[in-house]
Amino acid sequence: MNKSDYVQYTDRMDKTIEVMQANFAAVRAGRANAAVLDQIRVDYYGTPTPINQIASIASPDPRTLTIQPWDGSTMKLIEKAIQQSDLGINPQNDGRVIRLLFPQLTEERRKELIKQIRKYGEESKTAIRNIRRDAMEDFKAQKKKSEITEDDQKNAEKDMQKLTDDYVKQIDQLVEKKEKELSEI
Repeated sequence: MNKSDYVQYTDRMDKTIEVMQANFAAVRAGRANAAVLDQIRVDYYGTPTPINQIASIASPDPRTLTIQPWDGSTMKLIEKAIQQSDLGINPQNDGRVIRLLFPQLTEERRKELIKQIRKYGEESKTAIRNIRRDAMEDFKAQKKKSEITEDDQKNAEKDMQKLTDDYVKQIDQLVEKKEKELSEI
């Protein structure tokens, strides 16, 4: 089997890494980061809409985010969506702008965030292993249909295991890097 046979699996594994990194970006780490709002949806005319599509988001200082809706009628909707999210920050509404003030990280909160980061890492590793399992089943099906030989199947399984190990190692490195960032804040 040649390398192009593995493209669909590497694409899925790359997507898993991207999702994990997006989850990492959404982890509130004591600094104002607009990515924490990416997971929050506002019920805008019956459609769940990301905040960044109905308002401008700015960070005037390292511990503050400001959200300025383009349509003033969405102010209360945005405020309600933030309060119902697991962000853990109470929005301050002055009628024109919603402010989110990020408090200094406590040691307890830092430990919670590290647990959350590890959880995202484990979920990603599970997804990678599921992709490997799907690939192995595909190889067995190809062998059963006599599309590949038994040697090809063994080689493909070995290559898939190496690919899986490489991605798991990459996930471990990304988790370690994010944990280190959190411990330095």
